[in-house]
Amino acid sequence: MNPFEMVVAIIVVITIGRVLKARYGVIRTDQGETFIGRDDATAQAENARLRDELKAMKDRLAVLERLATDNEDSGARLDREIEKLRDRP
Repeated sequence: MNPFEMVVAIIVVITIGRVLKARYGVIRTDQGETFIGRDDATAQAENARLRDELKAMKDRLAVLERLATDNEDSGARLDREIEKLRDRP
């Protein structure tokens, strides 16, 4: 690779990096680079959906932890609890 091709390759890499930074909202400040999130309706809807999904996963994890640490050896009760988890959305 000759020096001119290397200079062009470096410029292309830097340009792609700056375009990606601009697209994802990264700005440069005195303290370094910071991320500025989007506040549009789609981002808010996505955040709400992810919070709901996280809450549902935490609920399921709590049930599974309870089942794993339960001292009662009732197989029928365990089957009912597993079926309840399968019925959840």
